[in-house]
Amino acid sequence: MAVRFGSRVWLARIMITWGLLSAATMFVTAPWQFYTVRFLLGVAEAGFYPGVIWYFSHWFPPCHRGRAVSRFYIASPLSSVLLGAISGWLLALDGNANLRGWQWLFLVQGLPTVLVGLAVWRWLPERPADVSWLSDDEKAWIEGELAREQARMGPPRHDGVLAALRNPRVVQLGILGFLLIGAIT
Repeated sequence: MAVRFGSRVWLARIMITWGLLSAATMFVTAPWQFYTVRFLLGVAEAGFYPGVIWYFSHWFPPCHRGRAVSRFYIASPLSSVLLGAISGWLLALDGNANLRGWQWLFLVQGLPTVLVGLAVWRWLPERPADVSWLSDDEKAWIEGELAREQARMGPPRHDGVLAALRNPRVVQLGILGFLLIGAIT
């Protein structure tokens, strides 16, 4: 979808729906509602990491991309530490504005994500050629390095989802991802 709609639009859509659904969890009153919202939240955020990696592939040549990806990946646990640090304070807001403390947690987690999503939609440039803060030489270097990478890899393949699911590496990564998420939760 990031290819079809562009990284800026796709990542903004993910962040906005992700944030709205996360904040909407504050209105849950029954187990089936919780399961429904959590399922929809998973669907909403499913393309975020691949979308960011796709976005990075338009900005960082291979020799620099690993560093950018690793910095992106470390942001998730750091944000968990930050939210964990303020969770006690948010829970202590129990009763303020007729909200329970746990409702404050979902509200404070969701609304900033919506705001960042709106900022991404408004200001995130798709490619280096779209920005004014890089010199023409810098833009040409990035585009040249990315073109050399594409030439080494060959033309992109469009085999479809079923072909990807028949690829043993994709299946292996899916299983590892499932186990990782299962171990975390």
